[in-house]
Amino acid sequence: MSVYIDKDLCKGCGLCIDACPVNVYEIKGETNRKGFAVVSAVEPDKCVKCKICEKICPDLALFIE
Repeated sequence: MSVYIDKDLCKGCGLCIDACPVNVYEIKGETNRKGFAVVSAVEPDKCVKCKICEKICPDLALFIE
């Protein structure tokens, strides 16, 4: 997988969901230890590695390899 999400850093703001041109991300109800509903990469194979999500994430919770 080329999409990595640090669940402990994610606050579930959804900016990556809105920014992703190929709909890789969703909030599925999983929460982190801080109680935030975190983002999941539900379609990582669709990722085109544009890194828009990585650039827009205010918490640096995403990394595209």
